Amino acid sequence: MANKVCWVLSTGIIGMDNQSFGLAHALGLEVIKKTVVPTAPWKYLPPQLWIRPLQFLGADSDRLAPPWPDVVVGTGRLTVALSIAIKRASAGRTVNIRIQNPQVALRHFDWVVAPLHDRCNGANVIETLGAVNSVTAERLHRAAEQFAPQLAHLPRPLLGVLVGGTNRSVRIDTTLANALADKLIHAATAHGAGIVVTPSRRTAPEVVDVLRQRLSNVSSVIWDGTGANPYLGYLALADYLVVTADSVNMASEACFTGKPVFIEGLTGANNKFEQFHRELQVRGYTRPFTGELADWHYPPLDETSRVASLIKQSMGLN
Repeated sequence: MANKVCWVLSTGIIGMDNQSFGLAHALGLEVIKKTVVPTAPWKYLPPQLWIRPLQFLGADSDRLAPPWPDVVVGTGRLTVALSIAIKRASAGRTVNIRIQNPQVALRHFDWVVAPLHDRCNGANVIETLGAVNSVTAERLHRAAEQFAPQLAHLPRPLLGVLVGGTNRSVRIDTTLANALADKLIHAATAHGAGIVVTPSRRTAPEVVDVLRQRLSNVSSVIWDGTGANPYLGYLALADYLVVTADSVNMASEACFTGKPVFIEGLTGANNKFEQFHRELQVRGYTRPFTGELADWHYPPLDETSRVASLIKQSMGLN
């Protein structure tokens, strides 16, 4: 397996890279990152309209040329046409694996790995409950060792809070931040919980400011964005996890731990994020966050290993 090469097409979007690299590494291949920077007008057009996509990349892109890889993995609209062109240029030899619904004909791909809420159906589609990702037990173990000394002063139970940012379906604003702070303060006072918060790059500064001010009188740590990212450390060390409803990735990664996962910011609307979270709740992975802590158990959500096993079997890599 080690002599088979996998190109991961990256546009630098971390959430997409986590999915692509997580699956690529789980396949046990030699993984090579290929940074791609599509230029105008192509980056604004749907993949079906890209003409000679391998020839119209920006100067900051990596070279996409022979020898072609055994496998190409990509996530997101901007890499769809490129992955199809690579498979075509290799005379069909390159296995083309697409994560998320490509919104083009599925025949261009060997495998499409799409979450249930994408509603992508086909013989070559592997449906997942959550997002494939790069979290592994080994990475969590290393992160726990790294960050345990920094959190040793906090009381237990430890409540890890993963905060995202506003998207088209979910608003992560100061109103939500104040509501979340009320519940976290209740958890700290009623249950004696210590609180660790990690904002994401998408979190608005005013949201962080509200949480920092409101949680100043309880035992808490809020990452300030400097030094090593504690995200995996908080996943590993927390007894309970709270995740804002804007991110499929964060909820999927939290559910990998097998710990109780609470979701903050649910509205009951009819969009793909709410549908995803409803499915997690129905299957016993998560519950809405009220400030009260509860224990429940479920099999850790490890879609990455499951998907990789299916693909490896189809490629004869087992």
